[in-house]
Amino acid sequence: MSMLAKLSALFRGTAHEAGQSLVDANALKILDQEIRDADTAQGKARDDLAGLVARRRMAENEMQSFGDQIAKYESSARSALSQGKTDLAREVAQRIAELETEIGTRGPLIEGMKQAEARLRQAIAATDQKIETLKREVDIVKVNDSVQRAQTSVALQSQGAHSRIGSAADSLARIKQKQAVQEEKLRVGQELEDRRTGADLDAKLKEAGILPGHSSADDILARLSAPNTTIVAPQIEQKSADKDPA
Repeated sequence: MSMLAKLSALFRGTAHEAGQSLVDANALKILDQEIRDADTAQGKARDDLAGLVARRRMAENEMQSFGDQIAKYESSARSALSQGKTDLAREVAQRIAELETEIGTRGPLIEGMKQAEARLRQAIAATDQKIETLKREVDIVKVNDSVQRAQTSVALQSQGAHSRIGSAADSLARIKQKQAVQEEKLRVGQELEDRRTGADLDAKLKEAGILPGHSSADDILARLSAPNTTIVAPQIEQKSADKDPA
């Protein structure tokens, strides 16, 4: 194969793939249009059927008219014969013959029209059924397509949401870490301040019940359990107390 033939084959293959991709991407739109075209064709077929029925009925009416005329002319021919008017009777008979010929000719045509009507009705009904089935299938495909699009959108949003949640969780962890560090700084600062002022040592002495003016819970219970005793307040010596007489 020459280079030119290969390039031509490559171009045709690429064009086919591009065309197929374009068709696949617009398959539902194409199918909708094809269904509309089929509906249009069905409308034309129904119009043709209506026209055929109308012509057949007109032909049947003419046949009925021919029969009525034959009945009338037969009566007239008998009257002419009874009056001895042979020539008139023959003329009427000739007309009856023509009408019977018309009836004999149009009878098979009307039967053919009836058969054509039956075939056309059957074809229209079958095509209608196919179109309705296709429409239902297209509706199902459209619903599935919408569901899949929604699922794809949800999946993409979910992935984005997971990413955002992960980012937010990382930010929250960093905030907690900063807060913990700040709390530790404040605690260490308070400890240093307590050491500077001796507050930490006073707290230890109070907890041990050693610091004056502090009573522990055990001390208070012991006091409350002891028998009543009279507490005598110490007398304060007065500098100006009375002296014994000399």
